[in-house]
Amino acid sequence: MELVFVTVIGIMIGVIARYAIPGRHTHGLLLLPAVAGAVTAAVWTASVWAGLTFDGGWIWAISIAAAVIASALVAVLLPRRRAASDAALFERLARARA
Repeated sequence: MELVFVTVIGIMIGVIARYAIPGRHTHGLLLLPAVAGAVTAAVWTASVWAGLTFDGGWIWAISIAAAVIASALVAVLLPRRRAASDAALFERLARARA
């Protein structure tokens, strides 16, 4: 049951990151919440397998920190990558037309 709670918290972190970090026009509405939720669930599961208990504080801190880091990285890196690939595609199409 705690896996569901921590995954929902991770999704909400992704929603907050979508609106807090500039560049949201370069990706879809659900990308950051999906990334944050998936990372949170994966880190939680790996932490349980590593021996952390679900009622301990470290498993919550690690999982939520992973969601914050993953959603922030995607929100910062994706707009840069998208702008570069859009510019490269524009140049390629402009040369093909000439």
